[in-house]
Amino acid sequence: MPTHPQSELAQRATGWLRRWLAGTPRRLTLCGLLWVLPPVVIGTSLPNLQAGDSFPFFPVRKSPVVQIYDRVKDAVVNIQSERTVQPTDDPFTLTQAPQRVNGMGTGIIIDPRGYIVTNHHVVDDVTLLRIRMADGTTYPSRVIARDAENDLALIKIDAPKPLPTMPIGTSSDLMRGEPVIAIGNAFGYEHTVSSGIISALKRDVTLNKEVSYKSLIQTDAAINPGNSGGPLLNVRGELIGVNVAIRAGAHGIAFAIPVDSMLKISAEMLARTRRTPLIHGMVTRDVVVPDGEQGPAKRHVVIDAVEPDSPAAKAGIQPGDILSRVYEQPITTTMDLERALLDRMGGEKMTFSVQRGQVQKPMELVLLGTTQPVATNPDIIWRKLGVRLQTVQPDGITKVNTQLRGGLSVVDVNPNSTAARAGFQRGDVLIGLHQWETLSPDNVTYVLTHPDLSTFTPLRFFIIRGGQVRRGWFQQLD
Repeated sequence: MPTHPQSELAQRATGWLRRWLAGTPRRLTLCGLLWVLPPVVIGTSLPNLQAGDSFPFFPVRKSPVVQIYDRVKDAVVNIQSERTVQPTDDPFTLTQAPQRVNGMGTGIIIDPRGYIVTNHHVVDDVTLLRIRMADGTTYPSRVIARDAENDLALIKIDAPKPLPTMPIGTSSDLMRGEPVIAIGNAFGYEHTVSSGIISALKRDVTLNKEVSYKSLIQTDAAINPGNSGGPLLNVRGELIGVNVAIRAGAHGIAFAIPVDSMLKISAEMLARTRRTPLIHGMVTRDVVVPDGEQGPAKRHVVIDAVEPDSPAAKAGIQPGDILSRVYEQPITTTMDLERALLDRMGGEKMTFSVQRGQVQKPMELVLLGTTQPVATNPDIIWRKLGVRLQTVQPDGITKVNTQLRGGLSVVDVNPNSTAARAGFQRGDVLIGLHQWETLSPDNVTYVLTHPDLSTFTPLRFFIIRGGQVRRGWFQQLD
């Protein structure tokens, strides 16, 4: 059989090299280098390379980071905002003209209908909010729910088609040293990608007197201003955290809110977006079963309890059932359940299925609608705040800020009241208390009679005065 020219060349070169190595000790340093090279450069497996080809022993260019970015980029959005800033600390000063300041941030699409989660500080006090997608398409947006204490908010865009959503992982089994990827609008540079590792877990971080975080993920991935609200991903391309903060003056230290915390808070925020609360009677709990290196974690929603005489009790649901589907939507988190109920009303039939043992059981119940379960006596507002309020038409409100849906005009102020001490005047329009909109006096009563009201104090409020959105605080309620 004829000898392949390439193999013959390799044999001659290898034989020459061995004779040369045996010649003199002075060549040992150089020979150490050459001994590494022959299997690669003159070995028998060297292919016939053409111009532009890459060597087979070099890593592929489309690395896991590239593949993950390609897979999730359309579920990451850039947030462009505008806010009006008063020139002094007094929220009611009118002596100087306010300034408009542009802001930036990042968001994560969590529902195909255009629901996006981001940080509360990204959208706090904004008067204009626009979302830019990975393909360059822009949409106006509005804030629909916020949780200032946990620095999370939900915003909504109205897209003409279903949007891609971010794959959800878990933060319950994270490891120090685990590789991570961050995507965000760093310094306004859209869809910036960085990578690093998890440096530590369960970090408590205090940024200033007003802002502190609990149990954050610490990473050395580059996270810069504008990354806030963007995803922190594992090597499977699953969301494990929401990038939130960097420590001033520190290099290689950044933080993210764990995804398991984000899911719980987002479920609560979604429930608040419904104008009419719904009752189904199921008390649920998220369960995560990590699968280590073998695959993604398994998530499911377990029914812990069933309220007596509720729709769930009448439907035959039992504690221990696993809620697997509502309508046609798979359910793996409590947030999925709230997403499935977003557009539903009291009196509608809810079709769903549960896993009981090894059996899937299709079921249905009738949802109950209810008004907020608090008193609506206007004397409560007068007694605690010292104002009388009247609903105003939303037309004039939306001219100030297109995100607003309505408000309450202040028609009277008790001069010795909490509201008077906070600077309220007749003609002001109350548009928000704490993290709730004030579309009717019932909304104000709900906040003032909330069982956790003491934890809200000082109670932040938002008003419109002179065509501008202002904010202030009730330091103590009467």
